[in-house]
Amino acid sequence: MDQQDLKLSKKLISSYKKRLEKEILDRSIKLKMPQNKFEEIIHNNNELMHLKKALEKLEAESETQNKV
Repeated sequence: MDQQDLKLSKKLISSYKKRLEKEILDRSIKLKMPQNKFEEIIHNNNELMHLKKALEKLEAESETQNKV
């Protein structure tokens, strides 16, 4: 993957992650859940954890390519 592809991938994944977090937040507020509960949901959500790992992997790959 070239540098431009990495940047685009990071941007798309990051954008999706933010939208998903916002959706969880909005639904939690609508359901009048306590703040600590929806923070726990966001922290323990499998999809968000996978997105975070993917972003970390892309960041590491980007740093590796910058060194070359």
